[in-house]
Amino acid sequence: MPLARSLSVTSLSGLEEWDEEFDLEDAILFEIAWEVANKVGGIYTVIQTKARLTSEEWGENYFLVGPYVESNVRTQVELIEPTNPALKRTIDKMNSSGCKVYFGRWLIEGSPYVVLIDIAFTAWSLDSWKSELWELCSIGVPWFDREANDAVLFGFLTAWLLGEVSSSMDYLQRQLPVATIFTTHATLLGRYLCAGNVDFYNKLAEFNVDKEAGDRQIYHRYCLERAAAHCAHVFTTVSQITAIEAEHLLKRKPDIVTPNGLNVKKFSAMHEFQNLHAQSKSRIQEFVRGHFYGHLDFNLDKCLFLFIAGRYEFSNKGADIFLEALARLNYLLRVNHSDVTVIAFFIMPARTNNFNVETLKGQAVRKQLWDTAQTVKERFGKKLYESLLVGQLPDVSKMLDKEDFTIMKRAIFATQRQCQPPICTHNMLEDSSDPILNCVRRIGLFNSSADRVKIIFHPEFLSSTSPLLPMDYEEFVRGCHLGVFPSYYEPWGYTPAECTVMGIPSISTNLSGFGCFMEEHIADPTAYGIYILDRRCRGVDESCNQLTSFLFQFCKQSRRQRIIQRNRTERLSDLLDWRYLGRYYIAARHMALAKAFPDTFIYEPQEASQTAGFRYPRPASVPPSPALSRHSSPHHSEAEDNEDDERYDEDLEAEKDKVNIRQPYTLPMKNKSIAIIGANGNGVEVTSEKN
Repeated sequence: MPLARSLSVTSLSGLEEWDEEFDLEDAILFEIAWEVANKVGGIYTVIQTKARLTSEEWGENYFLVGPYVESNVRTQVELIEPTNPALKRTIDKMNSSGCKVYFGRWLIEGSPYVVLIDIAFTAWSLDSWKSELWELCSIGVPWFDREANDAVLFGFLTAWLLGEVSSSMDYLQRQLPVATIFTTHATLLGRYLCAGNVDFYNKLAEFNVDKEAGDRQIYHRYCLERAAAHCAHVFTTVSQITAIEAEHLLKRKPDIVTPNGLNVKKFSAMHEFQNLHAQSKSRIQEFVRGHFYGHLDFNLDKCLFLFIAGRYEFSNKGADIFLEALARLNYLLRVNHSDVTVIAFFIMPARTNNFNVETLKGQAVRKQLWDTAQTVKERFGKKLYESLLVGQLPDVSKMLDKEDFTIMKRAIFATQRQCQPPICTHNMLEDSSDPILNCVRRIGLFNSSADRVKIIFHPEFLSSTSPLLPMDYEEFVRGCHLGVFPSYYEPWGYTPAECTVMGIPSISTNLSGFGCFMEEHIADPTAYGIYILDRRCRGVDESCNQLTSFLFQFCKQSRRQRIIQRNRTERLSDLLDWRYLGRYYIAARHMALAKAFPDTFIYEPQEASQTAGFRYPRPASVPPSPALSRHSSPHHSEAEDNEDDERYDEDLEAEKDKVNIRQPYTLPMKNKSIAIIGANGNGVEVTSEKN
């Protein structure tokens, strides 16, 4: 039966229902992706976080398939013997036929089984498989494109694996008895076009896609992606904004949107995540003390930590307008004589050769000052103790002698600095052509004492083992006050989603999947700490002015207002939990089975009128007029000055918000059958049925 209707993300409560439970006892789920146990992009987070929920649903019949990368396997995978008899026979047969296939458990939440294929060991088949790809699909892959060659090897080996498991057909026949789902997390051509500074979203319908892909020398890759979208029984994508993009560039409208979720850890008390924020913030403050030694002329208690993180795509990720907005914010804070200092972190990996010497020196100086203070404190404490032992009150003027003052003066002299605090924490290999550093030079934000906005560029992913900033990314996010992600091209946006589940407000755009998702489900996103920047209908300068306004209004909030806002932000985490959003993947699998095997599986979509979504209402403490609420900060009333009233209001609002999230449910199916379901590379799900 034809299914052309696309399910919108607004239809969270309107997924299809079935008369009987689908029996999973004899079904096998394969989820296939290049990012299985291989952290090379955001899809890794999708698979890793979704694995626990899928493992709970499918149990021992859930298998992830990915590439074998020895360095990753040593730290992430426990190799064991296959538990499924059919899969064991398959792996043994492939290994005896010139392949290297490994089986184990991925050491993440849910501990799912993984099948890892060593593509390098089977490279001898590349030419013949590329010839077959040309004969069957008229897609030629050039010899010099290593990523495309790897994709061909991985794809054919995956087909081999599925063919062997599906014993009803020989693996050399490419049309396996599977119902396929292709999920695109972004289009390749879209990413290239946006990086080229074109008016992408307003000209989507005008692009000559073949010419554009050819001009960028990615035509063969584009053909592979487009073929996957058209050959699959069900085509899905992660957001409505990407669905529009895929319809124009890949020439197929997605059947269903499958938003990306996270594993949300809920706390028993509201103050627990606030305590985690305070603990992580104090660790960031320690780093700041060392980084700005000799120029620490601002109050850390009135210092706000902002950050942007992700793949280093200067324009696509919005680092360009963030820097421009920071320059304008610096001016506003100075002319308004604000006592707030903003420190903006750029966590974007780039090519470096080591830590900056001046940055390391700063942390060494900070530690030396701490050791000096501890030494003087011990000497002072000993004299105080001895004075009290003889029954005398201490003479404070004599508690510190000349030696103590000498130690302290030497420590102070060691903090003198002849240069400004560094912008970049590492030595960049391409310093003169780096986009962020060049923009910093243009706007003139060099961490001088007169500037109210400071910039720290950390061109490396965060790690708790770092000698510079020893924090994991999650700890760092919890310690910040605001995440800023003004992306121009962002199919979903895990960074603002991660901020939300940790109770940290964020700025995203209406060109990101996350921003569109939140706009559709929250009546007043800004009251919940979700700032949505308009980059669809405004020019760059207008968007930059709006971003500056968001940042300036955030800087004017009181500490209590920020606490209230963090409480509201954290309450939205249920919207992003896999236990809620995972239902879309269930629906996509059922849809694929019904399309591939209409005689066995039945799919009956509800009418559009029955799939109405919901919206979080505006918090009760915020006035109904956007003008009165300033549209960027929580309303501060006299009632909020009373702590008991404030806690009561917040708890009451939280209870009302919980009503908006209905409990997740599984989707039953008609009929019982044996199914093999899986997923591929850039997010391809494969489903097969075997009688």
